[in-house]
Amino acid sequence: MGLTQEQFSEKAGLTPQGLSNLERNKYQPTAETIDLICKNFNVHPVDLLLDYPDAMETEDLLKQINVVLKQFSKEELQKLYKILTVLKNLK
Repeated sequence: MGLTQEQFSEKAGLTPQGLSNLERNKYQPTAETIDLICKNFNVHPVDLLLDYPDAMETEDLLKQINVVLKQFSKEELQKLYKILTVLKNLK
């Protein structure tokens, strides 16, 4: 958005030091802080909180997906496969 850290922190309801602490994972934001950021920047909380690997290369992305998939049970994987097949065929 082209904001300075000071402008962003003000709009997010944080001090510049508070924003810096969040960026460096010194502490976790409160629900109120997350809500304020989402409202002020028109962002859905899921998009704010989840780290989407947009810039990953395909091979790295597949590796990360595989890490997540290993946490699923066989039944969950079967359901997921069905969902993915349907989604792929929606083109």
